[in-house]
Amino acid sequence: MVPNSEERLKDYLANNPEAAREWSENFKLRNDPRITPIGKFLRKSSLDELPQFWNVLLGEMSLVGPRPVSRDELQMYSIHLESYLSMSPGITGPWQVSGRNNLTYEQRVAIDVDYSRQAHLRLDIKILLKTASVVLRRTGL
Repeated sequence: MVPNSEERLKDYLANNPEAAREWSENFKLRNDPRITPIGKFLRKSSLDELPQFWNVLLGEMSLVGPRPVSRDELQMYSIHLESYLSMSPGITGPWQVSGRNNLTYEQRVAIDVDYSRQAHLRLDIKILLKTASVVLRRTGL
């Protein structure tokens, strides 16, 4: 992140109505002004996910599960919040292999809820294999 990232985001959203709409719908931006050039490379190559393996070793995350969200994003899960919170977050999951950034936040929530209802080892293995393909092809960035 760049210095004064929150101020930069606030100014950017105030001056760009389209970006403000994207932020309010998705809690992220395709062209986030807070990300450094190195950070953009790390995100595009998914290398920014590597530190999360430490969280898996500590038992705080799973390899496969719903994507971790910020406190602000929890409101998007509304009636499905309990279902979402019942699972450990994952480094990868159904959202990442189902379109990623090409999906709306509502679609992401629906995918997470479906996964929480039908999660099993075979599905996790399938998601792990699809993740490799998605990362190598840089799909849904």
